Amino acid sequence: MTLHIPRRAALLLPLAFARPTHAAEPVRIGYQKLGALVIVRRQALFEALFAPQPVQWVEFGSGPPMLEALNAGAIDFGATGDTPPIFAQAAGTDLVYVGAQPLVGDNQAILVRDDGPIRSLLDLKGRRVAFTRGSSAHNVVLRALERAGLTPGDIQPVPLAPPDAASAFRTGAVDAWAIWDPFLAIAQQDPAARVLVQGTDVAPSNTFFLARRAWATRYPEQVVAMLRAINRAAEWAAANPEPLAVLMSEVTGVPIAAQRVAAVRGVYAVQVMDDAIAAQQQAIADLFAKFRVLPKSVDIRTVVWVPPGGGL
Repeated sequence: MTLHIPRRAALLLPLAFARPTHAAEPVRIGYQKLGALVIVRRQALFEALFAPQPVQWVEFGSGPPMLEALNAGAIDFGATGDTPPIFAQAAGTDLVYVGAQPLVGDNQAILVRDDGPIRSLLDLKGRRVAFTRGSSAHNVVLRALERAGLTPGDIQPVPLAPPDAASAFRTGAVDAWAIWDPFLAIAQQDPAARVLVQGTDVAPSNTFFLARRAWATRYPEQVVAMLRAINRAAEWAAANPEPLAVLMSEVTGVPIAAQRVAAVRGVYAVQVMDDAIAAQQQAIADLFAKFRVLPKSVDIRTVVWVPPGGGL
């Protein structure tokens, strides 16, 4: 799926929109040190949009804890990969999908040691595979197992956050590691690491922008303005690949060589949810339910938010 960044004229922000009743009440944004929200934060686009209302940024290491915070009412808006919102919906989080960034999957992969015994997906059987449970990497693992005719019971899952998984992979404490950028790009700088399978081959996916349902319902114009601001950041990213890599390196501390790889693999423009994206997300949810990794089935259509007028 090709996502065209809207023309500059379409990205103009509305001059006014509904704001929370209390001027001092912040708009609370959950983010990870990757993707479009890093640019939005560095360029203070939300701050300019909402001034004098404050914007509070809350950093997370991965999607699952971010959506736990959304469920607890600690944040209003955030971005994650494909799998965390499925688990959150199954757990009863009252979230809505407000936007999507279609990805081809080249920003995710399963890594193995180049001198190790794992040469094919079938060789994962019985092996220790690290990934963050409930993350998009979890989806990559399940898709890879399904392709090889294996099940989750055929591997030894090792649920680890990315920094811990990186250490375990380097020391040989795990045999394989499913991970996303920029951690993937960092690991690929090591000649001892080899890509067993890329997400493009097994699990094209999406990044999603999510919000608390009550908040998005109450402030729909605010949500639209935020998505348009994200597309302003995306337009800048498309025109400035080297400054983008430098910005990401400064924010994350990831070496510039790795960020040059990760930055160009990123997708930064956002679009509203459509039937094709919802169906793709439903297929992921159905896979997790099939393998009984998800506690219950979910219907993605019930949590798709439609902006006023139907588009951006």
